[in-house]
Amino acid sequence: MTAPPRASGRTGTSRAADPAGVGIGWRPEIAGFVAGLPGLRFVEVIAEGVAPAGPPPAGLAELRAAGVTVVPHGVRLSLGGADPVEPTRVAHLAAVADLLDAPLVSEHIAFVRAGGVEAGHLLPLPRTREAVEAVATNVRRAQEDLPVPIALEPIAALFDWPDDELDEGAFVTEILERTDALLLLDIANVYANARNRGTDPVALLDRLPLERIAYVHVAGGAEHDGLYHDTHTDPVPPEVLDLVGALCARHRPPALLLERDGRYPPAAALRAELDALSTAAGWPVVT
Repeated sequence: MTAPPRASGRTGTSRAADPAGVGIGWRPEIAGFVAGLPGLRFVEVIAEGVAPAGPPPAGLAELRAAGVTVVPHGVRLSLGGADPVEPTRVAHLAAVADLLDAPLVSEHIAFVRAGGVEAGHLLPLPRTREAVEAVATNVRRAQEDLPVPIALEPIAALFDWPDDELDEGAFVTEILERTDALLLLDIANVYANARNRGTDPVALLDRLPLERIAYVHVAGGAEHDGLYHDTHTDPVPPEVLDLVGALCARHRPPALLLERDGRYPPAAALRAELDALSTAAGWPVVT
């Protein structure tokens, strides 16, 4: 098997390698499991959970010492908000990237606050020219203070705004072109949105700039009240693994990452999910 390709990005000599192969989201609850994966080359950590002034959590420090890349994943920049990004939040993300020698950071095409009110979760944007401008402006502001490239993740949305002007492919592509950002493609979000909208997920893949992918999220979900929710607490369904195969047939991404944020299964089940990602992408197993 050949090694997966590297993601493009501006990295300094002191930075870790770009994400490659199959990784997993690092959480304190599964730190021991993650540390025991012999072939692991990268993980992702929620940036807001890391204090940049102190040493990294022990588990992350051990992974970095072993040469494992750690990518900070932000959830609070509110890049899609009408308000400017808060400099303190950008500074936090930048400091965590430096602390972990990260080659890049990632965030969401979404907003989490408006008019000074915090929503507490990611909210979808209307796919309008005005929203493209808002995201592009905030991303460029963030890029000025970030020491590494940023990858942007389109989110799962349980509803669409009535004033949408663009389809998702055009919306995401224009944002990436305007900002020269990388793409964090969440294949589980692609599946969730297509299932809830009654559209073809593969058709969306064909409209996205897949060559910009830095890495790919893969996660599980469940249906509640007629809608499919991207829960990160359920097993990855076969349909999402099939989409991984469809993606790789079009463009082999540099890396895949399993997201699991709760209701952790036994270690054997987590290993099986990681192995399934390796099989879907045709890469060596990390377990």
